[in-house]
Amino acid sequence: MKQMALDIGLHSVPSLESFFAGPNTAALQHLKLWTAAQMPSPVPTYLWGESGSGKSHLLQAAHAALKSHGLSVGWLDAHTSLHVPFDESWTAVLMDDVHLFNLEQQAMAFNWFVNALTPKSGLPRWVLAAGALPPADLKLRDDLRSRLGWGHVYALQVLNDSERRAVLRQEADSRGLFLSDDVMTYMLTRFSRDLSSLMSLLDHLDQFALQTQRAITIPLIKSMLESS
Repeated sequence: MKQMALDIGLHSVPSLESFFAGPNTAALQHLKLWTAAQMPSPVPTYLWGESGSGKSHLLQAAHAALKSHGLSVGWLDAHTSLHVPFDESWTAVLMDDVHLFNLEQQAMAFNWFVNALTPKSGLPRWVLAAGALPPADLKLRDDLRSRLGWGHVYALQVLNDSERRAVLRQEADSRGLFLSDDVMTYMLTRFSRDLSSLMSLLDHLDQFALQTQRAITIPLIKSMLESS
């Protein structure tokens, strides 16, 4: 059965608090401790896992947490098209989807890496990166690949269906919403199954149910989609 992607204008901001860790508790606690302490780190952190494991959520959440403290952060992903020189004011360097970096982006990532860990002034900056593969399997230049793998490395696991249901139930309960088993099954079989998409869908349902003064049912979901 083909799953539908939901993109009708409402997106929640990723946060460390909203991330359901499940089997990824160690990685989440590591990021929470570092972003709370805001301490320089000579050791990089690398997260890897398949699509839907939460890599981008965690990087965006760490970025938001640092920015909320008024800190300057360097960000590089596969969509970065312009050369951006390393900024000495950065507290951290974050790199997402490193497995997709082209040669120019790899060169920029290596430059940022070297400057972050051996700065001309001040203390080392934290480097947090994420990719779809373990460091040894990345098709990147050798010097960048080796640096991504010598620090903290966490393999993220995709949540299973029972864990996804637990997340949906927990989030719905926190909003005072009731989700029947049939509704959750419909959400998990008809829409993208990654947590970010499911939380976005729940945001929409919460808002639409409030507007229409109706309980969340399968007919309500269909009605919401028809009205979007």
